[in-house]
Amino acid sequence: VTLWMGQKQAVDELGLDHEQVLPLTNLSGIVRGDALKIEWPRADAIISNPPYHGDRRLRGELGDDYVEWLKAEFKVGVKDYCVYWFRKAHDRLVAGGRAGLVGTNSISQNRGRGASLDYVVENGGVITNAISSQDWSGEAAVDVSIVNWVKRPMNAPPKIALDGTVVESIASSLRPGQEREPTRLTKNARIAYQGMLPGANYLVDAMVAKRLRMTAHPPYAEVIRPYLVGDDIANDPEQAPSRYIVDFGVRSLEEAMGYPDALQIIGLQARHDRETSRSYSRNPRWWQFLWPRPVFRQRLSGLSRYLAGTATGKRILFCWCDLSTVASNATNVFALDDDFFFGIMTSRPHTAWAATRSSTLENRIRYTPSSAFETFPFPQPSDKEPIAEVSRRLIARRSEICLERQIGLTKLYNEVDDGAYRDLSELHVALDEAVAAAYGWPASAAHDPQESNRLLLELNREIAAGRVPYDPFR
Repeated sequence: VTLWMGQKQAVDELGLDHEQVLPLTNLSGIVRGDALKIEWPRADAIISNPPYHGDRRLRGELGDDYVEWLKAEFKVGVKDYCVYWFRKAHDRLVAGGRAGLVGTNSISQNRGRGASLDYVVENGGVITNAISSQDWSGEAAVDVSIVNWVKRPMNAPPKIALDGTVVESIASSLRPGQEREPTRLTKNARIAYQGMLPGANYLVDAMVAKRLRMTAHPPYAEVIRPYLVGDDIANDPEQAPSRYIVDFGVRSLEEAMGYPDALQIIGLQARHDRETSRSYSRNPRWWQFLWPRPVFRQRLSGLSRYLAGTATGKRILFCWCDLSTVASNATNVFALDDDFFFGIMTSRPHTAWAATRSSTLENRIRYTPSSAFETFPFPQPSDKEPIAEVSRRLIARRSEICLERQIGLTKLYNEVDDGAYRDLSELHVALDEAVAAAYGWPASAAHDPQESNRLLLELNREIAAGRVPYDPFR
């Protein structure tokens, strides 16, 4: 169609009356409709640039009925919109047929990969050429992946290229090789969670919050609590909450009525939005958060504190939280209170693993507990103190600098990257090497993310197969 239009315009503009336009005026092969709903013919080649809608935007963009149709038709749940094109394209290819699709980079990450590129590879697809991630050239602020594959080829492709480099093979994660994804480890379950999602405005003015929290009868401090967001972890000198929120946890309405001023605040601010939102059916108790995380609250019993980390950012950062603090859905939370685990989570072996196993938002890492934490095989040393001791020293030193300079962790580590605070950098090296020693690795593995990821993947498989005893949280 583009060629026909271009030549027709040239003929008209240049007065080329004697030149016959290309015979493309018959458009009977062009079908206008919803590509996912219409029947595709069996094809030798399929080329597509599907629409980009993230999974969390689908209901708002397409409506509840359409999303329910997607779930029923493809039976993979709610994914980024482009994911469904990969499945349909592969299903309609003939043996030996080829496809080339542009999708968001979610197709190689976590849940999106399982429903798209994993499906292609598991059903006879061989990825022959791919760009793992690049900025989209259009107006949308999105990173895309470009993937070409052949279905059940008779012969091995003569050349396979990833990001312009010839490789032996390309995995569904759009990394070199036939890498299988790690297994989620049973012992790692029920520890890591996304933080609380209020679902409406439950925030309280700081002055009002402080006044009410001084009231003993009723004890408003129990339900008006400090509220931590990811920006606090990254930019507050103390990684401390910058605001307050009404949190009734899993209390009944009768119990919430025992704190009348707090209930009145959210009745005015949050009730209408909660009761009229599409997600109301997920938790119709309007006085509670939409996601109050009852299991995580139970897991905090007996702990002295808990670990919180940034959910999205160029760096993966962690801090300790007091039990009175509510961590938002812009954080991840972990039911851990031992300095040993802080050290492991902060170390390069873990952050490199997490960066590889997490999804991304533009060029920022989106730490995903299910793929980054639940698959991570923790070391089980007989003595945890070497890691815990370095961890305490590292926390103390970074806190000292942040408070003295009144800067947050993001600015601090930007300056460390530029060569400042050599002693802090050396503490990180010591921590990384202590973690490597806990695994029984050479110190060099602590400084080589590719090697540490390889060793961790091997350990994950050994644990999953039952060949290595594993119970690091006992």
